[in-house]
Amino acid sequence: MAHHPAALYNETHQARSAAPTSYESLLGDSIERAFGAGIHDLDRLVQYLNTTGPSGPNGQPWTAETYQQEMARLAAT
Repeated sequence: MAHHPAALYNETHQARSAAPTSYESLLGDSIERAFGAGIHDLDRLVQYLNTTGPSGPNGQPWTAETYQQEMARLAAT
């Protein structure tokens, strides 16, 4: 059975309950830029965020642990 192309469209942010905050947008943009620059491992990503991205939680520098905790927190909201 063929599906109509419009039936396959997924709404952007369909699981979100609210628009992203400024922090979430800045963090997402920074992560996208890192991936675009060929950074794909956690240690280099954390280093990139500490250089160019928003500060980590509570204004602290990013670590691998705080990055993983923050991604888990953001995924749960």
